[in-house]
Amino acid sequence: MTQPPPQRDARVPDPAPAEPTLSRRERLKPGLYRRSRRARMWMAPGIGVKRWLTLFVICTLVGGVGVLHFTWTGPLHFTATRWILWVNALVTPERMPLYMGGAAIMLLALTGALWSIMMLNRSVLRGMGTAPETTVDVLYERRNLARGPHLVTLGGGTGLSNLLSGLRAHTGNTTAIVTVSDDGGSSGRLREALDMVAPGDLTDCYAALSDSPVMARLLLHRFRRGEGLEGHTFGNLMLATLSEEQGGLSAAMKDIHEVLRIRGKVYPATTRPATLVAHLSDGRVIRGESQFAPQVGEATITRVTLDPPDLPTLPEVLAAIHSAEQIILGPGSLYTSIIPALLVPGIARAVRESGAPLVYVASLMTEPGETDNLSLEGHVQAITRHLGRTPDCVLVNSATPPSDVLDRYAAQGAHLLTLQGASWDLRGRCVPRPLLQHGQARHDPHALAQALLHVAPRRTVG
Repeated sequence: MTQPPPQRDARVPDPAPAEPTLSRRERLKPGLYRRSRRARMWMAPGIGVKRWLTLFVICTLVGGVGVLHFTWTGPLHFTATRWILWVNALVTPERMPLYMGGAAIMLLALTGALWSIMMLNRSVLRGMGTAPETTVDVLYERRNLARGPHLVTLGGGTGLSNLLSGLRAHTGNTTAIVTVSDDGGSSGRLREALDMVAPGDLTDCYAALSDSPVMARLLLHRFRRGEGLEGHTFGNLMLATLSEEQGGLSAAMKDIHEVLRIRGKVYPATTRPATLVAHLSDGRVIRGESQFAPQVGEATITRVTLDPPDLPTLPEVLAAIHSAEQIILGPGSLYTSIIPALLVPGIARAVRESGAPLVYVASLMTEPGETDNLSLEGHVQAITRHLGRTPDCVLVNSATPPSDVLDRYAAQGAHLLTLQGASWDLRGRCVPRPLLQHGQARHDPHALAQALLHVAPRRTVG
């Protein structure tokens, strides 16, 4: 089910999590609190600082002993003796042992050495255009995200980009494999003019995973005027430019990921333009997904195919599926977002052979002109027919949208998908969770991400 389009900012990466509620002491001394918090974060596991700090201290102490040995047994013996006598004169033996003077000087020297290294790092960071105050936050976040699960998501449309915006806060190892058979709007115009894959859903996914809020906003900017520009998004034009300059999107993938600074990877399901074809229950055939809704009528879609059928895919896509810890289908339109990605031969084969659990995020509603009167079980059966593998887990929303929202969808011919009438086999695969955004009939990206991270079904045989 294609969910209602969100506001433009809905797919812009979420801001950094709000700081915890501060105590009275922390509110009175915010600077001290921030410094102590950063100091604790430097010592957090996984940052890679403690081991090198420990090595520095050990090497400094060993070096100090080496210097002591050299001066005491070498030509500097006389100077070292004068130095020791001078330090001893500063210490009152009745109050503290004489060796405490040397210990104090050693600690001061070590502190100075650490301070000089810290200031050197700050100077280098400033010279590279990085704010030193944010360095530990960036390192802490990247280290934790780098240890996140390896997830592969397949689909397209608003549903996939919405999911990615939730997953980006939990893992940096997400690979999105995006359907590129759209033939309408800006994507359709660029596809026809440049003989390229549809870039629209790719742009949405890049924006959802970008680490730059400014870049994410620019990618989604749609031109409202200008001959030849009106209707296009900046992201679509940028992908078209890179595709034209590199001779295809497949050659431009590395540049795209570097330029956009995305948290994870985004790849097209195929690198060759293809037309989505719907085969209807009354024998008719409809070419082009933009024609499905207006032409299906009273018939139902029995299956969809891609023309041409023998489509290539990138080696990086197959490698991601091979190493995935979880493969996620959706959320999104069944026949125009999810299944088209599964029709690429290499992807279908890799998913069938993968030992990772296959999770289908069920649509919230049926979609007029595409899945009219199709039950939740019908959605799962359609995936099984086209893929040759049944999802091991079906993540189903258990919350009910407000009645006025349901009435609005019902007026358009869309109805809520539930487990009513589902078989025992499907019920055994289903995991119900409250996944709605408050007051809307669309998935909450954070609730959806949390649910997926806690779903770890075993592969079901058969």
